[in-house]
Amino acid sequence: MSSGGPSQPSPYTPPPYQGQPSAGSPDPQGYPQQQAPAGYRPPAPQQYSAQQYARSGYTPAQFAQGPGYESVLAQPTPYSPPAPVAPAPAPGLPALPPARRGGRIALGVLFGFLGLLMLALVAYFGLFLGPLASIVGLVLALVPLAIVFFVVRMIDRWEPEPRTLVFFAVAWGAIAAVGLTLLVDLGLSFLFGPRGEVSSAVIQAPIVEEFWKGVGVFLIFLIARRSFDGPVDGVVYGALVGAGFAFTENIQYFAISLIEGGSGQLTVTFILRAVMSPFAHAMFTALTGLAIGLAARRQASPGTALGAGLLGMLGAMVLHGLWNGSSFANFFLLYFVLQVPLFIGFILGIIALRREEARLTKARLGDYAAAGWFTPEEVTMLATPAGRKTGLRWASQLRGDRRPLMREFIKDATMLASVRQRAITGRDPLAPADEQALLARTRATRAALLAY
Repeated sequence: MSSGGPSQPSPYTPPPYQGQPSAGSPDPQGYPQQQAPAGYRPPAPQQYSAQQYARSGYTPAQFAQGPGYESVLAQPTPYSPPAPVAPAPAPGLPALPPARRGGRIALGVLFGFLGLLMLALVAYFGLFLGPLASIVGLVLALVPLAIVFFVVRMIDRWEPEPRTLVFFAVAWGAIAAVGLTLLVDLGLSFLFGPRGEVSSAVIQAPIVEEFWKGVGVFLIFLIARRSFDGPVDGVVYGALVGAGFAFTENIQYFAISLIEGGSGQLTVTFILRAVMSPFAHAMFTALTGLAIGLAARRQASPGTALGAGLLGMLGAMVLHGLWNGSSFANFFLLYFVLQVPLFIGFILGIIALRREEARLTKARLGDYAAAGWFTPEEVTMLATPAGRKTGLRWASQLRGDRRPLMREFIKDATMLASVRQRAITGRDPLAPADEQALLARTRATRAALLAY
């Protein structure tokens, strides 16, 4: 055994030497050999290829011996491939393109205008109604506002409007519409003197109030047409403007009732305005928004949308006049005979609009399903009320309760369908960018839903 490694028996026998060895040298078996003739040169030893060595099973000594190491622990470990290099951090979900710069500037200017009017309104309530009565009226007025806001958010649950526009809609109704209505009332009183209570409530108030509320809805259409692309959006913005107007008006009514009749009259006023009719103003102005939204769905120009809005505004004025006129007749009779059926019809109309929106969403997502972005089952889950309910129930059973992810999946898919509709009509130059961003977001959300 050699010191470098173990010896091994070799079945290989070298071929016999064909030449004559030198004199006196023994042969491999130990016998003496004859002396070679003078001038004889033995032939060079024959070289064998690696294939011959492999077939023979013979391993030359220089290859049979392993390298020596100082210790066993110094010997190298078996080769293991290196871990793959980690990729760069994945980028976050793409953001949707921002609104047009002109729209943002216009919105900022309008918010500044609302701020100035709000200061004037605060001074008006503080001087004429007093701080205490105004605060009581404000707290009570929050109740019907919260009711309307909750219902509106349920209507627009899966395609919520931008928060800035929602806040602007409420602020316009609560500040601008009320403030401008007060200015018009003061101007008319100065020009024509006091008017009768019936004509003021049944004719003047509906015309002036619905006009200024309708102006707010039309301004939203002009500023953010990408977020105002259908009748449901119009109903949402109109109802929010009307809810804001009712909020400030309720502060005034509640404060006056407290001042004139104490808690008893305040309670009656609260029941009539906050419990029995919290949706009155929202329903009136929603007609204006509905008309503008229908025009927006048909890719109407601002002039055409204005004409449609005026027609809707006319309907809002008629309903408003009927509502105010009922207070001079048998209020409760007209309430149950006229107002309740109108409200039920309003709710049924909202349900019909939501079904139409679901049908359109399913059709537009079907376009993406045909291109391989969604499966037909996912389209049903994302576009229909029953499918969304089933999807949320399934997501709640996943590890960690993934209902928030499912809600984002549904919202992004619903918005994607709306963007697809705008792209088809060709009225939104940013629709392709929105489409790419939303497709990436839906894919990422689906992967997160299905991750283990």
